[in-house]
Amino acid sequence: MTQPALSEAFHALQSTSPLVQCLTNKVVAEITANVLLAVGAAPAMCDTPEESEGFAEVASGVLINAGTPSAEQYQGMRAAIKGASKSNTPWVLDPVAVGGLTHRTRFCQEIVQRHPTAIRGNASEISALAGMGSGGRGVDATDEVTSALDVARHLAQAHNCVVAVSGPQDLIVSADRITWLTSGDPLMQRLIGTGCSLGAVCAAYLGAAADQKISAHDAVLAAHAHLGAAGSHAAASSSGPGSFHAAWIDALYNLTDQDIFHAIEIQEEHHNA
Repeated sequence: MTQPALSEAFHALQSTSPLVQCLTNKVVAEITANVLLAVGAAPAMCDTPEESEGFAEVASGVLINAGTPSAEQYQGMRAAIKGASKSNTPWVLDPVAVGGLTHRTRFCQEIVQRHPTAIRGNASEISALAGMGSGGRGVDATDEVTSALDVARHLAQAHNCVVAVSGPQDLIVSADRITWLTSGDPLMQRLIGTGCSLGAVCAAYLGAAADQKISAHDAVLAAHAHLGAAGSHAAASSSGPGSFHAAWIDALYNLTDQDIFHAIEIQEEHHNA
């Protein structure tokens, strides 16, 4: 990703203020909404079966996060995916703790067949989603990001989507690109919702990119870069998770596209589908 490409994605988000429908887990709903507001998007936590389909048709992007699902929320998620598919609304699948829990694993392996625009998770979740691993320890990965490269390529090609694998170095894979992103800070792992809110920000950037000539790969990469750069900036003035939380939200709000680009490292590869 070049600086102009990052700037284009960043300014598309700022100028459109995309509306993101978040069907997400109850542990992270508040921080997810605050992160979306900080980056310039508009959050909507609309997840009931009766309203999800219609809302997805008018939203800019949709997040499906299976973190703390209920039977009703499963129905709402299916309805939202139906609405997103009808209106070509980009949607993101975050397969939280897939592999370790049977019911949610089956659910996520079912809905991935509906071709999400992007999939975001840790290496263990991504491997389990593809049926090639047993998952991690709850929401924590037990696999290295590098071990998920072939799995990510398989999912990207099978479902014509972008696959993002989060870790100390993030991996973004699509049909013809592999991107390694170095950003963030270890303190991000001491704060709930950094990964889950990343899925929502991916939906925001994808929504902003949908009507412009910005690739889904660059949109997902920009989302990761934005949150990671904010993490490194916040860590510089923080003494622990509490002060980091506030500083991270402030950095998400205050960083410019140039600030983001100078705080990250990117390695690009190309491959044939």
